[in-house]
Amino acid sequence: MKLSRNLPEEAGAVTSADEQQWFQMLFRQHAPGLYQLAYNHLRSRAEAQEIVQDCFLKFWEKRHEVGAGDGAAKGYLYTSAYHAILNQVRRRHYWVYEDCPDDLMVEHEPQSSGLELEQLNDLYTNALAQLPAKRRQIFAMSRQQGLSNARIAQELNISIKTVENQMTQALKFLRHYFVAHGVLLDLVLLLCCSTLL
Repeated sequence: MKLSRNLPEEAGAVTSADEQQWFQMLFRQHAPGLYQLAYNHLRSRAEAQEIVQDCFLKFWEKRHEVGAGDGAAKGYLYTSAYHAILNQVRRRHYWVYEDCPDDLMVEHEPQSSGLELEQLNDLYTNALAQLPAKRRQIFAMSRQQGLSNARIAQELNISIKTVENQMTQALKFLRHYFVAHGVLLDLVLLLCCSTLL
């Protein structure tokens, strides 16, 4: 994935070559993970690319407020991406409701819509605490750090098949756990994982 815009000029800033190189490095380092995150949830290449571009444009405009540390930059970019994905999911659901005949509309809101972010975070933390330690570690590396199965396998010195099995088991447990609490797993992952970056 390449930068399709000249972000520094769009932001109207005159910057040093070092700052632009740092920005390009951040883009090369984080754009693939952000793209994969957006694509996994939206299944649209165009929407995923647009989200990545917008996240980096917003970051460039606010880079002096965010700070120069790589951790701060990564946190800002992934938080922006999660919010952009969530907004796109909401827009899709809104369009679906707009296209539905009135007699198909549900009269009440889903239970999860009334939950506050803090409650979802607590629910998410409690669910993760019930996973076995190794499974929890693999899940965190995948969903919170954005690492690929191959990278996780390499770092933990285990097979990719083991990583895949552990992720399958973790998602199966979490899905059942959240359904039992009247919450959609995807909603929890979108809202809560960004706070843990």
